[in-house]
Amino acid sequence: MEPVRVVLAGAHGHGWWHLSNVRRLAEAGLVRLAGVCDVRPVDGLPESAEFSDDLVELIGRTGAEVTILCTPIHTHAELAEKALRAGSHVLLEKPPAATYADYLRIVALAEETGLACQVGFQSLGSEAIPAIRRMVAEGTIGRVTGIGAAGAWERPYSYYDRVPWAGRREAGGVPTGDGVLTNPLAHATATALAVSGAAVENVEVELYRANAIEADDTSCARVRMDDGTTVTVAASLCADRRHEPYLIVHGERGRIRLTYTEDRVEFAGTSVVHPRTDLLENLVAHLRDGAELLVPLERTAGFMRVLEAVRLAPRPLAIPDVFQEVGDERRVLPRIAEVTAASAERLALYSELRVPWSERARP
Repeated sequence: MEPVRVVLAGAHGHGWWHLSNVRRLAEAGLVRLAGVCDVRPVDGLPESAEFSDDLVELIGRTGAEVTILCTPIHTHAELAEKALRAGSHVLLEKPPAATYADYLRIVALAEETGLACQVGFQSLGSEAIPAIRRMVAEGTIGRVTGIGAAGAWERPYSYYDRVPWAGRREAGGVPTGDGVLTNPLAHATATALAVSGAAVENVEVELYRANAIEADDTSCARVRMDDGTTVTVAASLCADRRHEPYLIVHGERGRIRLTYTEDRVEFAGTSVVHPRTDLLENLVAHLRDGAELLVPLERTAGFMRVLEAVRLAPRPLAIPDVFQEVGDERRVLPRIAEVTAASAERLALYSELRVPWSERARP
């Protein structure tokens, strides 16, 4: 069987990871890098790969069956439309779109064209998620009382200077979809919602920023699901170091912990690392063998409800410098990893934890 012809739109930044992954799958005979689309030249491409700054032209010239979209979030809807209308299936980087309306636009186009659109939430390719859902269904922890997710990473000032839309709520009047809950730690939200499996009923968010940016770098959300479950997510990019993000499934008779970056499930003293399927590989299997997509576009509707709540919320509250360690390279919120952990433990928002810089602690 011939390898699937793939083009990549957006080869810089995270696009380098996709290039490496395509090379890995090409060596296995599953795909062929047919071309790369970017507004800037890309070094080190194989001679057989075409290059263009026009995605539609590139898809037409190469006959690409799959387009990987790894471009700025606010360009996803437009480029997904171009790829789908050009006859290409799509692997769409997370988050799927910068607004819920744009997300629905892509959903409609995928339905209209009959083409597949997989979303790049890699953590949702993990077998840890169905394993936890089986444990819950079997009554291992009794009735689920809530799911709490926590993530605390560090980012330097340069992180917000790397591209014009970083740390922005809008760029040129267009929503960007950036922010800690919706971009760098978006997997925390998406994974918690996937473990729940229920539909989102309503969302409340608290947005804060330590850095001098428009978007949020330290935020939390509470999501009420239609089965009565509460999901909370607490995240920050102002930790002293990287702490592996995780979630806790609280039950009446116990709890399960998932460190989703490691696919590690812990319960009652046991620890199991589950395998993970690469999402491009899964998309290829879907096209060639009819395998079920692991992260079809419709599976991310709940996440997009959270993103929309963040987008429509008031601007993030600035955290006063007195509560920070302001360094030459980055800002640190002391003990923020403990705060995010407390949120996951208690299913509480920052203000409910009485964090001194939170909104309820303000005069």
